[in-house]
Amino acid sequence: MPAIGIGISGGGLPAALNGAGTFKAFDSRTEGSTAKGQLGGLLQSATYFSALSGGSWALGSIYINNFTAVSALQDNLWDFSPASFFQGPLDDPTQFWGNITAEVTAKRKAGFMVSDADIWGRIQGYFFFNASHGGVDFTWPSIAKTPAFQNAEMPLPLVVSRGQSFDKILESPADTEPFFEVSPWEFGTYDHSIHGFAPLEYLGTRFVNGRVSPNETCVRGFENAGFITGSSSDIWNQGKSGDISGPAAQLFKLVIQSVTIAINSTNSSLAGSAAYGPNPFYHFNTHSPLARDEVLRVVDGGEGGHNIPFNPLIQRKRNLDVIFAADTSGSEADDYWPDGSAVVNTYNCSLTGLADIPFPPVPDVNTMKNLGLNAQPSFFGCNSSNLTSPVPLVVYLPNHPVTAATNDTLLDTEFNASRRDAWITNGTLDSEWSTCVGSAILSRSFDRTGTVVPESCSRCFRRYCWNGTVDSRSPAPYRPSNTPVPTTSMASRGSAVGVVWSVIGMVGMVLLVGV
Repeated sequence: MPAIGIGISGGGLPAALNGAGTFKAFDSRTEGSTAKGQLGGLLQSATYFSALSGGSWALGSIYINNFTAVSALQDNLWDFSPASFFQGPLDDPTQFWGNITAEVTAKRKAGFMVSDADIWGRIQGYFFFNASHGGVDFTWPSIAKTPAFQNAEMPLPLVVSRGQSFDKILESPADTEPFFEVSPWEFGTYDHSIHGFAPLEYLGTRFVNGRVSPNETCVRGFENAGFITGSSSDIWNQGKSGDISGPAAQLFKLVIQSVTIAINSTNSSLAGSAAYGPNPFYHFNTHSPLARDEVLRVVDGGEGGHNIPFNPLIQRKRNLDVIFAADTSGSEADDYWPDGSAVVNTYNCSLTGLADIPFPPVPDVNTMKNLGLNAQPSFFGCNSSNLTSPVPLVVYLPNHPVTAATNDTLLDTEFNASRRDAWITNGTLDSEWSTCVGSAILSRSFDRTGTVVPESCSRCFRRYCWNGTVDSRSPAPYRPSNTPVPTTSMASRGSAVGVVWSVIGMVGMVLLVGV
């Protein structure tokens, strides 16, 4: 049987919605998804489903809520229409922030560091977890106890974050920094710097060289579900460091810098980027700087230009045949449409020798744009005879305005139901697309068994496979010519200014309670 992986990128709330659309299209429970020409059942056939940053919000919401179908979440939970994501879904923002600060304070009083990810994760819980107080008692290992998981009716969920040395916490991670993954069982990394995993249920317990001393107490409950997704999307270090650009982002950066100064001027114990303390890998590998600190710091999984969570899916021991990669990346230069750089960066990393990861050849970013590989589904690694070692075929699914103008930015945090649903349903108009998806899934099986490739598949490969052509000339800014009319006006979307002032309110509340 082909081994299938699915990955959904970061990119704030837009990435969560785009990822949810991918999930919904692949889910056999979605009404009409198993009809001719549809893709329902691909989700149930997949072995792994990875996500990072905003994509982890969608994955977390689906899995923590008992593997609920996206349609049900649209109907019963996902309300992103408040004036700001940071003002919460409750009628009274003061109550919302009072709840969050009380919950975070409880962690501090229990003797643990609290960090950006604690507050950020609690915000997410109120929007994505269907429970009182934003699912404050939900833990990530609880996924393994759901009937759908135990009956193998869902792919294994993997959430990605990046390690970051304490002295470089305000910088984007270099390629030498490890990718950490969270499954319902473990937290850890395959990267050579540590290459170890800790039992997720006992995060917060003091490990030294992979062991717990007899006089230590085992801790449970540290692995709060919101803290996991909050860690994967903890991008605040970029706001603090200035590693972002554009007028709105610069305003965002200014406020975050002011917030940092305000926090540092108090006796607050808010400890910056996501703090995993005690460090579960303390002295586990003395060659790694991350194993020398008593607190492990992690940041947004998409930092460093790796905004698609390929890393868990391209580990050799997982031996995947095909990876479906949904990309909601974007920059101001390209009007917030993907340019393919997230794929290119993973390929370049595979060439450095820093990690033993198999990845198919891809062209440079300029070629991606000049050939339109970022403007349609694109297959990489089609011709296995040209490869020197086994690699998965990558089906790249860049966000594109097929049925809706889906180029909101990560600072957009207000989506009424119409806009939300437009993101989720934006897809392809190709009547042969399901055949091409099936061909991609079976491609490595054709190679292994020496099966003659059917003409329908050959036609798909001619249409969607990168054929090795390179055009590295400087491209014009990417502006899709067939952009549909937006479903809402810009005036009805959350503005960066609104987000900024909500963050100011958030910090004011936090400082008042003395977190």
